Amino acid sequence: MILDLGCGTSKRDGAVGVDIAPFPGVDVVHDLNRRPYPFENDVADDISLDNVLEHLDDVVGTMEELHRIGRPGCRVRIDVPYFRSSGAATDPTHRHAFTPDSFAYFDLAHPFSDRYGYTSVRFAVESITYNERFGSRGPRAHLARYATSHRTRYETYLAPLFPLDELTFELRVVK
Repeated sequence: MILDLGCGTSKRDGAVGVDIAPFPGVDVVHDLNRRPYPFENDVADDISLDNVLEHLDDVVGTMEELHRIGRPGCRVRIDVPYFRSSGAATDPTHRHAFTPDSFAYFDLAHPFSDRYGYTSVRFAVESITYNERFGSRGPRAHLARYATSHRTRYETYLAPLFPLDELTFELRVVK
């Protein structure tokens, strides 16, 4: 099963669309702040949250729910505003800000996952991409490619001066 959580009016092709409102194309009307989600354990092969997670009350609780409904190896794609972007703080409905290390707490390959015991659920962080959907030409596109390839240098030296807009995380459910 492919799930598009918080799909709004732009549900991905072939996905089961979930949203709080019964927009055209929404298959399941559900408030993603309410757990459990209306799915059995281990049913999803692919889950997307496109600019949704920053609006939800509990990031850790949401990740635990994604882990529950995702099969082992389930791909989870999460698009969120980059905390340095003006849009991250402009929208009054945003409750959370995200950095490239925001999901390190869930990844056993990162020291944060053992240090803080926020949760026992685990995801492998497979990729972090800056401004993936913002075009492939122009200075900002070049900067986004540089930031994606040289994250530490970008974060240390360039990000405060030339902030980008969005982060895309590709995760895998680890069970």
